[in-house]
Amino acid sequence: MNKRIVLYIIGWVLIIEGAAMQLPALVGLIYKEPNGLYFVGIGVALILIGIIIVWKRPKNTTMYQREGLVSTALSWIVISLAGALPFYLSGEVKRFEDAFFEIVSGFTTTGASALTSVEDLSNCMNFWRCFSIWLGGMGILVFLLAIVPKVGGQQNAYLMKAESPGPIFGKVTPKIRDYAAILYIVYFGLTLIQFLLLVFGGMEVFDAINVSMSTAGTGGFSIKNAGIAAYDSYYLQGVIAVFMMLFGINFSFYLLLLAKKFKPAFKISEVWFYLGIIAVTTALIAINISNIYPSAYDSIHQAFFYVSSIITTTGFGISDVNLWPGFSLALIIIITFIGACAGSTGGGIKVSRVLILLKEIKKEFKIILHPHTVQTVKMDGKKISHETVRSISIFFMVYVLLFIVSFVIVSLDNFDFLTTFTSVAATLNNTGPGLGDVGPTGNFSQFSALSKYVLSFTMLAGRLELFPLFILFIPATWKKKG
Repeated sequence: MNKRIVLYIIGWVLIIEGAAMQLPALVGLIYKEPNGLYFVGIGVALILIGIIIVWKRPKNTTMYQREGLVSTALSWIVISLAGALPFYLSGEVKRFEDAFFEIVSGFTTTGASALTSVEDLSNCMNFWRCFSIWLGGMGILVFLLAIVPKVGGQQNAYLMKAESPGPIFGKVTPKIRDYAAILYIVYFGLTLIQFLLLVFGGMEVFDAINVSMSTAGTGGFSIKNAGIAAYDSYYLQGVIAVFMMLFGINFSFYLLLLAKKFKPAFKISEVWFYLGIIAVTTALIAINISNIYPSAYDSIHQAFFYVSSIITTTGFGISDVNLWPGFSLALIIIITFIGACAGSTGGGIKVSRVLILLKEIKKEFKIILHPHTVQTVKMDGKKISHETVRSISIFFMVYVLLFIVSFVIVSLDNFDFLTTFTSVAATLNNTGPGLGDVGPTGNFSQFSALSKYVLSFTMLAGRLELFPLFILFIPATWKKKG
């Protein structure tokens, strides 16, 4: 284990977070809020600590998968602990477990809140909540790779692989910094377009900034207690629904379009499967809830918004879905687990994993019927390696194990089954709201401190695809040689 390069990367991450805190400090200055000074003080402290750490570049910048995983996990834990400080030290969030839960929910783009009234927060604190989602959406380390050349030596790909969601990363070019920079350009561009469309629709500028950041990171934090329902406009809700769906698409699709490689872009099967799930689920739910709403348009509008919100794990809501029929709620729970595309800002198991698993099941049935034939699993015309299928199988096993353990611990709070089950599902899949007491009109404030820390762990594990976080607990990880 090259511990020096791990510490070096964490140092840079602290510098980035400290610099990022100056934006909510600026918001505090604009709105004349004294609590904005907490961002100045804490941010400057983080920058100074980071500078001390990175002042001397390690002689050995060698990084392999182990260092990449450890650097990613520790970086996310550190930024979460530091990011909670403005909430807690300012006194706007009274308990540290609530402050930690809130910022972890932000950085992991979960959008679950432990606060009973977000409108009681100052503007600078609400901005920090939404900005944390935007930073976490594409990834802190991806941003680091985009602005700092060769921070991890020649093996920067290990950092990006550890932080980027999904089982298939695609071809990593030697110019990893350029790749990371293009990702952030696309990310910022889509965010800006949504912001302009919201302002055009009459939304206030500050609200539009925060909603756009929350949508882009598919996090779902709102600065209104009523959430998106506070913006009673079909146009505004429609724009948000469409952009939630767009941010759930694999960003490789957008990169191919920018490169004018239209044919391979439109051959990405994961994108079509993802859009198909949205279309079918929207249609089924719209039919199922048609007797609740006054018109077919209202039913489709409600269904599409919530399907787009849940499958992308954004978590925005415009109505109380607890009042919907059981069939619709069952579909919502299913797409909660499926999640968005790999390589997007969304969470969940990922569409690509589900698609590969279905292909693998189909292959097994063919082998049973025709045992002497050679069967292969392909994705977009490329053969899926045995290692990829194996890693997906292991992912599912670890995923189920973590879910069971978390569910058992959270159940100690004695909430009803639906609330407990969906609270774990919503945090592990980075969805945000669940059903029951943690539905769109509820929150996580009523859980015990133990449950909040467990759910914070599941949020981090879900965002980092399990393995980076779990590898910290393996003794062999910290040995000099591995």
